[in-house]
Amino acid sequence: MIELAVFDIAGTTVDEHGAVYRALADATGVSEEDVVPWMGADKTEAIGALLGKTGQVVADTFQDFRRRLAEAYELKPPVALHGVPETIDRLRASGVKVALTTGFDRHVTTSILTTLKWEDKVDAVVCTDDVPAGRPAPYMIFRAMEATGIVDVSRVLVAGDTTRDLRAGTNAGAKMVVGVLTGGQNAATLGAVRHTHLLPGVADLLPYLASA
Repeated sequence: MIELAVFDIAGTTVDEHGAVYRALADATGVSEEDVVPWMGADKTEAIGALLGKTGQVVADTFQDFRRRLAEAYELKPPVALHGVPETIDRLRASGVKVALTTGFDRHVTTSILTTLKWEDKVDAVVCTDDVPAGRPAPYMIFRAMEATGIVDVSRVLVAGDTTRDLRAGTNAGAKMVVGVLTGGQNAATLGAVRHTHLLPGVADLLPYLASA
């Protein structure tokens, strides 16, 4: 039985209109195609890799990225993906805890959740700056387990829209590792890495929990 569902934010539970990848490309001066391999990653790590730099240059570029992202969100705020709020509510009503994990830092994450009025929507929120390393490391999933009191990883479901999400779920040993097609990567890309399910979106998840 699944006791904890761990969902990514951008592209999995929230439609932020691709702003994060445009902001990342603009801040680093690369193409959006160059950003694709870094979907789902810690944004500071992504910036360092895209620039081939470390230290203050990365820190300054990260601040520029956050500024660009904030401007984009002000022009076109993030919205919940179809059916996701209801799915989260049904999971929690059935006794399944729900956690969000993200490659964003706490500042950006808080702004998104505030915009959505999701401050109390889930049981835990884990950001990339809460752990030693972002995806595909499993640490955010483990931190979500710690925060929700779940001790058995075989009772954990992980869902995300990027290969890094799926690799993190596999590295954590999650019972269900679910790719969803609401983000920037297609079924062929997600299907190339280990997973248990590929679904149109989080809203399609509930029927599969009965047999988990």
